[in-house]
Amino acid sequence: MSSFKKYRYHRAVSPALITALGFVAIIMFGAALLMTPIASADRVWTSPLDAVFTATSATCVTGLVTLDTASHFSIFGQCVILFLIQIGGLGFMSMAVLLSTIIRRTISPKERVIIAQAYGLETGGGTVRLMRKILMGTLLFEASGAVILSLRLFLSYGFSPAESIYKGIFVSVSAFCNAGFDPFGTKETPFISLTGFDKDPIVLLTLAALIIIGGIGFIVWDDIHNIIRKKKRLGVYPKFILVITAFLLISGTVIFSLLEWNNPKTLGGYSSGYKILNAFFQSVTLRTAGFNTLNISAFGESGAFISILYMIIGGASGSTAGGIKVGTIGILFIAAFCAATGKPRVTVYGRKISREIILRALSVMLMAILLIFTAGIAINLIDGAPLLQSMYEAASAYATVGVSMAGTPTLSAASHIIIILLMYLGRVGILTVTFAVAMKTHDEYLLDYPNINMPIG
Repeated sequence: MSSFKKYRYHRAVSPALITALGFVAIIMFGAALLMTPIASADRVWTSPLDAVFTATSATCVTGLVTLDTASHFSIFGQCVILFLIQIGGLGFMSMAVLLSTIIRRTISPKERVIIAQAYGLETGGGTVRLMRKILMGTLLFEASGAVILSLRLFLSYGFSPAESIYKGIFVSVSAFCNAGFDPFGTKETPFISLTGFDKDPIVLLTLAALIIIGGIGFIVWDDIHNIIRKKKRLGVYPKFILVITAFLLISGTVIFSLLEWNNPKTLGGYSSGYKILNAFFQSVTLRTAGFNTLNISAFGESGAFISILYMIIGGASGSTAGGIKVGTIGILFIAAFCAATGKPRVTVYGRKISREIILRALSVMLMAILLIFTAGIAINLIDGAPLLQSMYEAASAYATVGVSMAGTPTLSAASHIIIILLMYLGRVGILTVTFAVAMKTHDEYLLDYPNINMPIG
């Protein structure tokens, strides 16, 4: 085989390419189903753009919608959306592992590498064992959330037993996968999200727990599970993620409380307890879940800007969450602090962070900011939406959050296409790019260059 043919072969079967094309295939399959009359509540054809938008949002676990999920789509259509959310949250390879387990098929080395990429692992060793743990854990958490929510909907909100079970399962899966889709809208009141539960701590805290668990990452789960079983100490990475996550949740609650406390259109009309509850839920859901209990468009400029920052950060690597990831932002802050204080090495909990990891974190952040700013300006120019709202929409799409200030359904087809691309890149693009960088070796870099003294600051 010639060198050129070998190159083409390796490119064709690269795990990054398989992951990217796998998501495209799932989106197109879902869109084809959502277009059909059987997927519509009124038994009409759904436009191709709306179907692709919905399928992309579900598969990329975002939650931005052009059509209200509950009132436009039939039960069949909603089940398609839920299926796409589950696949998108866990990664399409999870279904392959589940099927292989059922038929007792051996997972190939190539598939192990793809799984490792999807969950942020350095090697393919132990991936199948981890995948099985993830599937069992997902079933346990989603089922637990569904039971609590179903009982609450039946006992307190007048839904029938069948409706309560269905809606409880739907919103539990959506929350755990950080998707933000909800089954509560009607033709008279579409796009209401969770505004009807703004004074229900059982519903909001259950959903917040599901969002947080889904967003901390499967690697952290595995470490915590091993600690419980084998009495081991918490590893450096899980400790790092849990500390940053706790800081972001607490700081977000405090910041949103302070900024929106007296805003009559958001927190101003609640008692102190409900203000804190909704500020906490806002802090949780902005980390890529996409539900809302408050009128997002009524946030002040400061609250909206802080929301964008929290959306961009997102959740943990190898989780159902999006964003640039908490580990990325944590590494960059530590690196900046070490550089500012003149420390020769960047360390966390007594472990050194390599130069390659710092550069990858920096590249992820810069690419995200560049895409969000470019897309936000494009939406502003195309639709004339205020720049802050356009940036909010772009950040929500790229970070796979799903909240909107600009009113996603009112935007033009061109802006919808931009948002589709952002959602896809936010879920797939950065993962594949960083994985490709991580898998490179230094053997190809045989030529070195002299240093240059580049003034900074």
